[in-house]
Amino acid sequence: MAIRSCLLAIGLIVSLSSGALAAADPPECRTVRIGDGGWTDNIAQNGLAMVVLKALGYEPVTTLLGYAVVLESLKNKQIDVFLDNWSPSVDSMVEPYLKEKGFEKLNTNLTGAKYTLAVPAYVWEAGLRDFKDIAQHRDKLGGKIYGIESGSDANIIVQKMIDADAFGLKGFELVESSEQAMLSQVAKAEKNKDWIVFVGWAPHPMNVKHDMRYLSGGDEQFGPDYGGATVYTTVRSGLGSDCPNLYRFFQNLAFTIEMENELMTNILDQGQDGETAARAWLKGHPEVLGAWLDGVVGLDGQAAEPAVRKSLGV
Repeated sequence: MAIRSCLLAIGLIVSLSSGALAAADPPECRTVRIGDGGWTDNIAQNGLAMVVLKALGYEPVTTLLGYAVVLESLKNKQIDVFLDNWSPSVDSMVEPYLKEKGFEKLNTNLTGAKYTLAVPAYVWEAGLRDFKDIAQHRDKLGGKIYGIESGSDANIIVQKMIDADAFGLKGFELVESSEQAMLSQVAKAEKNKDWIVFVGWAPHPMNVKHDMRYLSGGDEQFGPDYGGATVYTTVRSGLGSDCPNLYRFFQNLAFTIEMENELMTNILDQGQDGETAARAWLKGHPEVLGAWLDGVVGLDGQAAEPAVRKSLGV
């Protein structure tokens, strides 16, 4: 009898523990609102998150927003998460929100990134190697620096340099466009051996497709080591208490340079959308799921990794 009672007690404890472990988020957490900055690396990140979340029973949706609007939307709880904050370049924009607890800096999801101004290799070899060299070649550059979307942190940094006459850049024009339009302009310049200065970063296939060099001298603006960066996740305030399972997933979610390079190449060169590229990549690399889904369950309370593997067919 004593043994039987002991076994029953153990069974009760296991049952209670399993129930606690399998506690799913409430139904109101089903829709997951993800900010989309429009950059290819962010499209890749969001694609990976969406494939996994859908397999877990969530309904993720993305909204294309300028970066300043992303921050306001997190503060106002109009989106739940944004995966593509580049530190230190965005820190001055983000810090005021963190101080007032407008949203939460959750985790670092990528290390080894970089983000600064760049030029084609033939321009670098001809002498434009540092931020201080840009103004000396104003005429060859047409007085222009090519950026990405309006409101992006890179554009804000460049515009501040121009306004402050840093490096003698007063009078330069910041050409704002999309990432794809900027890189098309780079390709056009390379074809004609024209001079161009543009915003460059890694991870990104541009580092393979274009023979390019990063400029030194921008440590104060973009950070040291050629804009060496870490990328981190931010979530709206209250996500951890409202949707603890979802919060745990985003806390676990992390990427690598190689992962993002491969995904971005398929998005840009093969014309795949983020989810298509992400699903194909995850089918070939299901080993990442263990770490991403540690302590996570499906929206139905069932084990997470088997559900995602089933969805992927692996």
